[in-house]
Amino acid sequence: MRKITIIALMSLSLGFSQSDIYPTEAQYGGGIGFSTMYMVLDSVPGGAFLDTLGFNVNELGTRPLVFYGGEGFAQMVGPWRLGGYAGIGATQASNVYDIHLYANNNNKAGYQEENPETDKLYEFSEKLSVKARLNFLLGAMTIEYVFPVYRDLEVMGGALMGIGRYSFSIDQHIGTPKWNELGRNMYGYIKGDSVMVELDTWDGKLDNNDDIVKELRTNGLRPINVNGTMTELSGTFFNFQPYVAVKWQFLDRMGLRISAGYNKGTIGAGKWRLNGHVPVNDSPKAALGGITIRTVIYFGL
Repeated sequence: MRKITIIALMSLSLGFSQSDIYPTEAQYGGGIGFSTMYMVLDSVPGGAFLDTLGFNVNELGTRPLVFYGGEGFAQMVGPWRLGGYAGIGATQASNVYDIHLYANNNNKAGYQEENPETDKLYEFSEKLSVKARLNFLLGAMTIEYVFPVYRDLEVMGGALMGIGRYSFSIDQHIGTPKWNELGRNMYGYIKGDSVMVELDTWDGKLDNNDDIVKELRTNGLRPINVNGTMTELSGTFFNFQPYVAVKWQFLDRMGLRISAGYNKGTIGAGKWRLNGHVPVNDSPKAALGGITIRTVIYFGL
C-alpha cells in the first residue's frame, strides 16, 4: 500500500510539472491576421430610395453584410491590449425591368391599372437595368481587457472605435453602353470652357428660338445624350462597437479569435454628400446599428 501511495504521488507531481494550464503571469505579445465580420443592420439607410426602385429593403436589411479586412493586436500594460481593425463590406441587388409607354388621359398621377382603356399601354423594345449597391468602410482602433482562462485560452471584453463611411449607389441604364459614346456630353459638346447646346435638338411646339431659350431658362436643360445614370449618396461618421471575444492559441504561432458585439454609428442630419462632394443639406439623420460577429485567424503570440 505504501508503494502504491508513493507511485501515485510521484505520478501526480510529474503530471503537474509538465505543463501549467493556468497562467501564472501576464502574457506579452501580439498578432496580426485576416478578419471576416458579419453585420446585420437594424435598418438600411436610404431604404426609401431603394423601395421606389422596386427592391425589397427588408431582405437587404436581414441579409448579413460581410466585411473583409485585417486586424492586429499587441499586449500593453498588465491585462490591457490595444489593436487596430480595417475592413470593407458590401452588398447589392439588381433587376431588369420591361419598359411600357402609356398615355395619361385622366389627369391622374401615375398609371391607372384599374382603368386600362383610359391609360393605354404601348410596347417599347428597350429594357431598364437597375443595380443598387451598399458599401461600408471601417477603420478603427480596439482596446480590450483580458481575462486569462487557461494558458492558451482567453476571454476579452473590449470596444472598437474609429471612423466609418457608408455609401449607396444607384445605377440605371438602358441599352448597351458603347465605349466611343461614354465621353460625350449629355447636353451638347464642349468648346473651350463652354458647353454648346444646339437649339435644333429640342423638339417641341415652339418654332421661335427666342421662345425656346426662354423655356430652357425657366425649366432648365434636359439631357439629350444619356442612356444611363449613376447616383451615389455617402456619409462619414464616428463608429463605436462594444464586444466580447474569445482567443484560442491552437498552435505556437497561430490562433483564432471570435467576437460578438453591437455596432453603433450615426450620420448626422445634413451630413450626406451627393456623388462624394455635393452636400445634401436637407438630408435626415441615419443610424447604422446592428449585431456583429467577427472572426480572425491570426499569426503571433
